[in-house]
Amino acid sequence: MFPRHLLLAVLMLTVAAMSETSTQTGDRPIVFVHGNGDSAALWHTTLWRFESNGYDGSRLFALDMVAPAAPADDRVDEPNRSTTTEQRDQLAAAVARILAETDQTRVILIGSSRGGNTIRNYIKTAGGHATVALAVLCGTPNHGIFASDDAPGSEYNRRGEFLTGLNAGSEIHPDVEFVTIRSDANDKYAQPTVAVDGGEDISGGGYDSPALAGALNLVIDGLDHREVAFAPQAFDAIYRAVTGRAPTPGITPETNVRLGGVVSGFANGEPTNLPVAGALVVVYAVHPETGARLGEPVLRTTTGADGHWGPFAGAPTAPYEFVTSAAGYPTTHVYRSPFPRPTGLIRLRLEPLSGGAPSAPAIVTMNRPRGYFGHGRDTFTMDGRVPDGVVTGVPTTSAATLAFAVDRTVRVVLNNETLAVRTYRLAQQHVVFAEFHY
Repeated sequence: MFPRHLLLAVLMLTVAAMSETSTQTGDRPIVFVHGNGDSAALWHTTLWRFESNGYDGSRLFALDMVAPAAPADDRVDEPNRSTTTEQRDQLAAAVARILAETDQTRVILIGSSRGGNTIRNYIKTAGGHATVALAVLCGTPNHGIFASDDAPGSEYNRRGEFLTGLNAGSEIHPDVEFVTIRSDANDKYAQPTVAVDGGEDISGGGYDSPALAGALNLVIDGLDHREVAFAPQAFDAIYRAVTGRAPTPGITPETNVRLGGVVSGFANGEPTNLPVAGALVVVYAVHPETGARLGEPVLRTTTGADGHWGPFAGAPTAPYEFVTSAAGYPTTHVYRSPFPRPTGLIRLRLEPLSGGAPSAPAIVTMNRPRGYFGHGRDTFTMDGRVPDGVVTGVPTTSAATLAFAVDRTVRVVLNNETLAVRTYRLAQQHVVFAEFHY
């Protein structure tokens, strides 16, 4: 295995030679495609990093796939699931719109996980080779998560119909530059074997499942499935691929921070990116040490048909509590780290209380959307306790919950970020989340 610094040196040499893709793109439009069950919100820190390096923010587009989860069988329609064809067609429509808006002829596509195969499908089967200059695929299961003859309709089956067709012939297109980014062995969806409930392990996609023949294939040691798209090391590789230059590390704060977003929910047991209308959104600045609300709300609004709320004028050093109430959902309190830069991509995703919700006075869930919790690699505690349910070995978990007493402060720590949250009574349909940027 090559050391990371050698791989990035190869990347620098390669992108410098790209005639149509990197060094001559200027501020070519970049379209970001999220993964299974995710939303555009996962890309907001990546957009901050691009903007901090001088990339034109008006040329950065993070997409919301309407029904972001895959069906069990790609050949069968399922409520609130999207087939590979539906994902491809949503991307094609978005690219056409963005090219028209920006008066450009080609875009750069960057995808996380399932989003990468959506990109490949668009390039191969829907004419995307004519409109895409560069495709960067991060943690994409290009050769499947598992290999089986029993699930021909699964888009994640290396032997299934979708991946067999996608990988037939050349795995890339000669008109498009391809870069893949993967973990060395820490991606839960790129393992040699996959555990099957009630049966023996079956063949997995392998550590190199995200690599493509003919692409520039990069390996970043230690990163998990999500981090290969969203970690600073991943951004370094992405930015070099796009521009041919090394980025300035870090995120540059701004004084005027306008914050807004969308309320979405769940349907058929899976998240949706459809808007929730009629949701009450109340936002408070909170004390960084206690989580206590500091005065009156900075925003109080009810969403319309598009689910949007805000924006409001925030402070770049202030943590906030976002309280969302909507019919059919518990009142959801989401505490967020300070936002150093503006964003309109704050997703307030509501989820019904499940029958298996803990029987406790109050619960707090710590949530890391852009990575997983890794024992021995990350610090993740609530009131000094490591939450249950986070397995050792390859990181697999991005959210963990603990029970607490009502009306108290809980200090939640993830590596270099700390949030203080307040607890609310579960019996009165209140749930609390501590959500981290990094």
